[in-house]
This record gives sequence, C-alpha cells and structure tokens, in this order.
Amino acid sequence: MAQRRDHHKMFPIRFRRSRIRIVRCLILSSLLAASILASATEPLSCVQSPAGKASYITYDEARPILEALQEVLPAELRPANPQEARSAWAKWVAHHDAEIRGRLAQGDEDSLINLLLFGTSFTGHPRITLDVLTQVVGKARQTAPNSSPKTAASVRTIDARAHDLVRAMAAPGTNERLMFARQLIANRGYDAKTPDNRERITRYLFSGLARMLKEQAGYAKILESARLLGDPSAEFAERSKLFSARGLSSDASLLPNFAIERALEGLKDRALIPRGSIRHVAVVGPGLDFVDKQDGYDFYPQQTIQPFAIIDSLLRLGLARADDLKVTSLDLSPRVNYHLGRTRQRAFRGVSYVVQLPRDLESSWKPETIDYWQRFGDRIGSPVPPVPPPAGAGKLKVRAVRIRPSIVSLVTPEAVNIVLQRLDLPAGEQLDLIIATNILVYYDVFEQSLALANIERMLRPGGFLLSNNALLELPSSEMRSVGYQTVVYSDRPDDGDHIVWYQRARMQ
Repeated sequence: MAQRRDHHKMFPIRFRRSRIRIVRCLILSSLLAASILASATEPLSCVQSPAGKASYITYDEARPILEALQEVLPAELRPANPQEARSAWAKWVAHHDAEIRGRLAQGDEDSLINLLLFGTSFTGHPRITLDVLTQVVGKARQTAPNSSPKTAASVRTIDARAHDLVRAMAAPGTNERLMFARQLIANRGYDAKTPDNRERITRYLFSGLARMLKEQAGYAKILESARLLGDPSAEFAERSKLFSARGLSSDASLLPNFAIERALEGLKDRALIPRGSIRHVAVVGPGLDFVDKQDGYDFYPQQTIQPFAIIDSLLRLGLARADDLKVTSLDLSPRVNYHLGRTRQRAFRGVSYVVQLPRDLESSWKPETIDYWQRFGDRIGSPVPPVPPPAGAGKLKVRAVRIRPSIVSLVTPEAVNIVLQRLDLPAGEQLDLIIATNILVYYDVFEQSLALANIERMLRPGGFLLSNNALLELPSSEMRSVGYQTVVYSDRPDDGDHIVWYQRARMQ
C-alpha cells in the first residue's frame, strides 16, 4: 500500500517559497488586467551544456507506478486495449516531455513580473514588496477598490515601474536581466523600441501580474481547504504538489540550504552518513537567483547558490573531501545549464565565482539563521567587498564570497528532465546524495512518483534524497523516509522548511 510517513503529521511547516498567505482576493487583478494572457512560446534559447548521459524512463520501469496509480493517470495512459499500453507510454513520454519543457516559458514570464515588482536597476520608484502587496490586499478586503488610497497609490507605482521597465528593455546595455526581458518579449512578438509596442508591453506586464495574483488566490483556497481538515500531514502533502499547474520557475535563494545543512548534520549525528563518505552529489533544479518571489533583488549579477552551498556544508560537517568530490546539477532549463556551463569553463581558466548574500534587516531572522549567513562560504572561498545595494533596495546588509576555482570546477551541469529522465550511471559511480528542494512541488503525485523512480535509479543502495516534499512511497519503490529536520528561519509566520530524509534500501 502506498504511504506517506506519519512523522509529517507533527510538522505543518509552511512552504516558504510560496508565501500563499499574501493574496486572499483578486483586487489587483480587477485593477490591472488589461488583456488576455499572451500565448506561450518557446523558452529563451541558450547554448545548453552537453549532456549525452540522460535516458528516458521505460515502460517496463514505469509499469509498477502505472499499475499503482491507475486512478490518477492521464487519459492517454489508460488505453481501452491493454495491448496498446506500451505504445501509449512512448507517445505520452514524448508529448509530456515537450509539455514540461514548455512550462519554462511561463516560469520565465513569472521572473519578469518579479523583476517588475522588486527590481531597482531600471527605476527610482519604490519596490512593491510582498509586504506591501499584503497591506494593499488586506485594505482592499475592507473597502471598495477605488476608495482605498493605499491601493490607488500602489497601482500608480506599479504603472510607473512598468513604464520604466519597458523603456529600459529598449536599451538594456549590459544588464543581463534587462537583456533577458527584451528577449522574452521579443519571443512574444513585441519590440520595445517602438512607442505602440511599449504600450502593448505594459498591458502584457499588467496581464501577467493579474494572472499571478489569480494563481496565488487559487493556491490559498486549496491550502485553506486542506487546513480545515485538521490533518497537518494532509496539508503538507497538498503543499508538496501545489505548483503542479504553474510555470517552472528558476528562482534560487540561500535559506533552504541552511535547512539542508541542518538535515545533513542530523544524518551525521545519527551515524546514517559516515564521515568522508560522500563522493558524488546531485542537485535537482539548482536554479538562478534572478529576482525570486521572496522579495528578490537585482542589483547584483545573476548567480546560482545551491551547488556551492552543498559543497560548503559537506566540507564543514566533514562528510566529504574537496579532493574526492563531484557535484552534478540536473536541470532542464537552458538558461541554468548555460550559466553553470560557462561558470565551470571559466573556473578551468582560473576564474573564481562571486556570490552576493543580501540579508533584509527587517526580516527577523533567527540567531541560527544569521549565524549560517555569516559563515556561509568559509570552507569554499573567502569574503570580498559586496556590491553596494541601491537606496531603493530597503534596509539590507550584504556579504559576498569569492568561491575558489577549484571548488567551482567540481560542479558539472547536465540537461535532465527529472520526471522522465535520469543519468545512466554505472554501479561504481552512482550518487551518494541527491538534493531536491522547491522543485518537486511543480509536479503532481504521478509525476513525483516517476521522478522518485529516476532518483532511485541514480542513487547507490543506502544513498539519500533530501527534499522538502512529502513524496508517495509506493510498494515497488526502494525509497523510504527515515527521518526529518524542521528548520524555522525567522519570526515571520510560516517561514521555514521541513526536510525529509529518503533513503534507498541497502542491498541484502
């Protein structure tokens, strides 16, 4: 019988990246929606890192999952004639692979909307932070939209920021985020250099914001229904597949890595991972710090954090040695793979990699969270002067760490769709540890089960998956949850992560 372990019942920790509580109604949708959401196009094209090792999950490998989850299977995988099941699987995999990759386009659009709200590189108008939106929506719930001065002022600010962003797209210079934004709207048929198109782009931005707010309201209803059941385990399970219908976001941030370090520490304390035993690690969906939905910033270059954070934690805890460690990133985003591939190539030429670590002084971080922020990178690099934040970025303190080229070169990007693909690894090269935070939430139970099967195939017997998702444990799977670690980052409500330890069964 499929199951989720009971230890989830004790920990209804909220999914911090979703911040669902900020939107309870669609007031801004009614104020800002000016056109129908632009149709999806192909994602931004980039040079992709060479993979060549990924293979698709076969029908025979997926068959136990198909048999166990018949009630939730797509219609295409339930042919009337059982003899057609194998061919139906092949057709569905090809179609669904393209469908999943197509979701990158909407994720990129979400990043553009985050830039509109949070960015400071293109405008002097105030940032529309999540706290500001919370206040606006809360006020709007008590009064008519047009009679709320707070709402009207925020809408005027968003309008001004949108016009500034569109003007900046027309002449992005060397700003990589603005270059991305211009390419994104060009993929949708807009040219920011012409006045008529600028107005169309502004309406497109408003429509995208309205769509995002409508989605957030939908998530809030789903979670509220789950919460009313009074079962924290069910609520955690619902959160674990919350974004299964939204675009694939490439956001990245620091704090989930703190929770991963604490989970690794727990595994070490329980002697589940011996000292120096981790040699090969994979990170599923490492992402890029573009302008994430958690009050992101754009005053420093795009960066990836998690692959280096994992190395830092493993070395700090004595679970790995730098001279006997390799890290593989598994991502289907061409942008992420290109960034990591270029970073790796530069490391081989002796070029280091600098990460910026902003800390919002008003975020009420716990002392242990601040301690992690202060020591981050001490095993993989050295502190350097950070990029100074602009005046409009709020009350920030920023650290910067220059990561040594020898560390950067340990990370190899591979283009993998984890739902349908895996790396073919010989027995002696299987993974000791896989990290998957804030990525499996974008998939439903069936897709998560396929992903878990791919993860199982890549792990060595006894190896671990660390994830902040409640994953279904099917009888056919060798993956079982064996523990957990809950970490709260700040005094803000629902700001934390629940990391579950899944282990592949050891060989008898």
